[in-house]
Amino acid sequence: MRVSVSSRHTEVSEALRASAVEKIGRLERFLEGMDRAEVHFSEERNRRIADREVCEVTMAGHGHYIRCKVAAPDGFAAIDQAVEKLEHQLHRLKTRLKAKGGVTARRPVLVSVDRLAAGDDDGRPSMADDAYIARNGTAIVKKKSFAMSPMSVDDAVLQLELLDHAFFLFTNSETGRATVLYRRHEGGFGLIEQV
Repeated sequence: MRVSVSSRHTEVSEALRASAVEKIGRLERFLEGMDRAEVHFSEERNRRIADREVCEVTMAGHGHYIRCKVAAPDGFAAIDQAVEKLEHQLHRLKTRLKAKGGVTARRPVLVSVDRLAAGDDDGRPSMADDAYIARNGTAIVKKKSFAMSPMSVDDAVLQLELLDHAFFLFTNSETGRATVLYRRHEGGFGLIEQV
C-alpha cells in the first residue's frame, strides 16, 4: 500500500511520519487490495480545545473509500485512534464483501471537475486536492476527484457509513443515473436521482 503523509498548520516530525506510514501500512493485512492511503495532520487553533492534533485518513481500494477523522492531544495518539477506527471499518467492509460473494475489483471511472493538478507523482489523481480558486467572488477551498463505478443503493449506504459524510454521490447500477444518497435529520436516508 502506498501511504502519503501531509499536513496543514502544523509540522510533522520524521518520527510521526514514519509511525503513520508503518501503522497505516499494516492495515493492508485486514483487507488486501487497499492500494492507497492519505494521512493528513492538522492542528486546531482554538486553545480551549484539549485535543488539538487532528488526523484524517482516507484509504482507497476495490472501488471503495474508507475515511476517518480523529482528534487527540498529540499526533501519535491521533494516529493510534485513527488506526483503531480504520480496523473496525475495514473489518466491516471485508465482512460485507464476503457476504456478497468475495472481493471483486470494480472498473473505476475517473470523475473530475476541471482538474488543475496533473495528480500524484505517479500520474494518478490524488484523493483530495486543496485548491484556492476564486470564481465569481466565491472561494473554492477544497476540490476532490474520485473513482466512481456503478453500485447498488445498499453499497452506497455502506460507503456513506464508511466515509462518515452527510451525503454520497454514486451511479445507481439499477437505473444508470447519477444519484445522491443523504442522511435525513429525522433519521434514515434519502435519495435524489437525476431524471
